[in-house]
Amino acid sequence: MKLEKIAELVGGKLKGDGSLEISGIRDIEHAGAGHITFLSKKLFLELLNHSQASAVLAKEAVNTSVPQVIVASPELAFARLLREFHPEPQPKPGVHDRAVVGKNVKLGEQVTLSAGVCIGDDVEIADHVHLYPGVVVGDRCRIGSHTILHPNVTLYRNTELGSRVILHAGVVIGADGFGYTLDEKGAHYKINQIGRVVIEDDVEIGANSCVDRAAMGTTLIKQGTKIDNLVQVAHNCTVGEHSILVAQVGLAGSCTLGHHVVLAGQVGVADHVTLGDQVTLTAQSGTFRNIESHKVYGGHPAVPLGEWKKYVTVLPKLPELARKIRDLETRLNEIENNPSSR
Repeated sequence: MKLEKIAELVGGKLKGDGSLEISGIRDIEHAGAGHITFLSKKLFLELLNHSQASAVLAKEAVNTSVPQVIVASPELAFARLLREFHPEPQPKPGVHDRAVVGKNVKLGEQVTLSAGVCIGDDVEIADHVHLYPGVVVGDRCRIGSHTILHPNVTLYRNTELGSRVILHAGVVIGADGFGYTLDEKGAHYKINQIGRVVIEDDVEIGANSCVDRAAMGTTLIKQGTKIDNLVQVAHNCTVGEHSILVAQVGLAGSCTLGHHVVLAGQVGVADHVTLGDQVTLTAQSGTFRNIESHKVYGGHPAVPLGEWKKYVTVLPKLPELARKIRDLETRLNEIENNPSSR
């Protein structure tokens, strides 16, 4: 692809030879002849000048002999070119003879049901949906167009997926919420979970993550949210639009997250907590209190990030501070017990 065509695709301004042929896209450390790369920071300009890259995406013109495409977001342009040069493989549409399809199932056009797929009764699957081997779809599920379910995904009954949803291998949607009460003998008595899960358009969920169905009502993942691997979303949670839940995050029951919330790795949120819009919790934080919109918190229990940084600075000094306090207590006791030393 010619560099001038690349500039057109990403909406960039070309600086250099537009007739240059670009054969691929690589990061700055591994780019070679024929590759285009991107410059995220001027700090990496020396790396660029020592690389073999044939062109670069940059936010503003830089001092280099390499032809440049100037774009507002080089990272976004890079991502779009990755999709152009390396599109995801598309399976051939059709129903495999080893797929099991229940009663009253409605299939749209260009649907792929791979070997080992099992579809329950009264399921609706829209156009251009791809179900990879081992996918199980329970009764009365709805799957929107251009959705992809990777191997061994399980949708329990009454689950609804929007369009362009991606569920990676091993994802389980709609399993029972963790609900029990004690009976007269002190045993755990299961509370039937009779709700459902709704996942809106453009949501992506990573491998082996789980979203539990509501006890009653709906567990809701709103449009554009991205969930990493090994995340647990418990029953009756609502996750707002375009939020990010990084690996090993755990939401207890009935949490509500606003839009553009970011939960970094291993964050835990207690039940019935509400996080406002654009809240960020740093890695390994935990909160059992509501947090207002536009706040950044860290620690366990989570506090405003500035306070948490002060705590972390003091923590390594605690043993020495404790020793000094013990020494001061000893000296004070000696003074109090020996009047002549005053």
